[in-house]
Amino acid sequence: MIGGGIIGLSSAYYLNQSGWDVTVLDKGDFTDNCSYGNCGYICPSHFIPLATPGIVKQGLKWMWNSQSPFYVQPRLDWNLISWGTRFMRIATPKHVESSAVPLRDIAFISQKEYVDWTSLPGFDFSYEHKGLLEIYQTPVGEAHAKHTVEKALELGLSDTVLLTKDELQALEPQTRINGMGAIHFKCDAHCYPNRLMHSLINYLKTAGVKLISNAEVTGFEKTGKKINRVLTNNTNATDFDADQVVIATGSWSREIAALLNVKIPLMPGRGYSITLEDSPYKVNYPAVMIEGRAAITPMDGNKIRFGGTMEITSHKTPPRMNRVQGILNAVKRFYPDFDVPFPTMDKIWYGYRPCSADGLPYIGRTRSVDNLVVATGHSMLGLSLGAGTGKLVDEIIHGRPTSMDISPFSVDRFS
Repeated sequence: MIGGGIIGLSSAYYLNQSGWDVTVLDKGDFTDNCSYGNCGYICPSHFIPLATPGIVKQGLKWMWNSQSPFYVQPRLDWNLISWGTRFMRIATPKHVESSAVPLRDIAFISQKEYVDWTSLPGFDFSYEHKGLLEIYQTPVGEAHAKHTVEKALELGLSDTVLLTKDELQALEPQTRINGMGAIHFKCDAHCYPNRLMHSLINYLKTAGVKLISNAEVTGFEKTGKKINRVLTNNTNATDFDADQVVIATGSWSREIAALLNVKIPLMPGRGYSITLEDSPYKVNYPAVMIEGRAAITPMDGNKIRFGGTMEITSHKTPPRMNRVQGILNAVKRFYPDFDVPFPTMDKIWYGYRPCSADGLPYIGRTRSVDNLVVATGHSMLGLSLGAGTGKLVDEIIHGRPTSMDISPFSVDRFS
């Protein structure tokens, strides 16, 4: 198993449960990946992929706004050009329509698995199933919300409702909400990602899974179409024999797959978050601020996390703190009583989401390597789809029928 984020560790959990001897290699120390700093949503409501009509045009408008929530760093990079060309071509209404069912299905599989995890010994990750709000402030936002509710009901998310301004405010009596109304996706849940990751790591260690830190993969030894050994730069054990290999390395997956001549159109999408410990402000529900393109989540009893932005950039580009100010500005517009000062650098988290060229994950085998499974490209839905993806990886490796049709997630779909 290559990759120590939620996808890799979830896959390790299910493979260990089904009898495999599992080793997880992580280029860091299992504590610095994108699975920690997200807003903790476990959300069947997110059935609309990143690649949607109008997103490219909006991105061009925002290109010169240093606080904008969506940004593509222009640069001469063939991987970016190739990814961007595919992204623009596939961002159509037809693609949005065809993506809804697979995104819904894997989200529900994942949510069911997370519910099961809450009963495991030592698993305490502040799981709460109270739904998610999507708050809008404009007539355009209202029209989008009405259309989204109609689609949600078509998909069987029958407990999705449209709230008036007064109904929205009644759900949050402890603070003012500046919104015309909201969608309430009652199907959604949320958790505290830090606790989830710590619980999963501790459980895997107890179960005998080997977690190897500071083991960046540098290559593979193959015989024909089969990987025999994974090579790393780890000073204690550089080589690892393998019967099956899973690439779950998030935004670094394109580079790792390329070592096997497997091409995955994927770019890093940087996001930022700030967490208030012992927050003086109180909210009852996690919420997405539609026009602000930011999110808020009450967590773990005494915390609130603000997050957002999608910055298509390279891993080497320094963080842009203006993005963080953009998140705080959005929060203030929607929650006018929240006066959150700009935090010190040590209080700002940022990480890189793995963005596929069509907004759908890559899950499955590839034609060119017999004993390889790829599980990456989840964009902003890594934690939401983490447990479900791990279950699918285990089914794929065992050759069992999968819990859903995974053909929309084909690793070779752009080949």
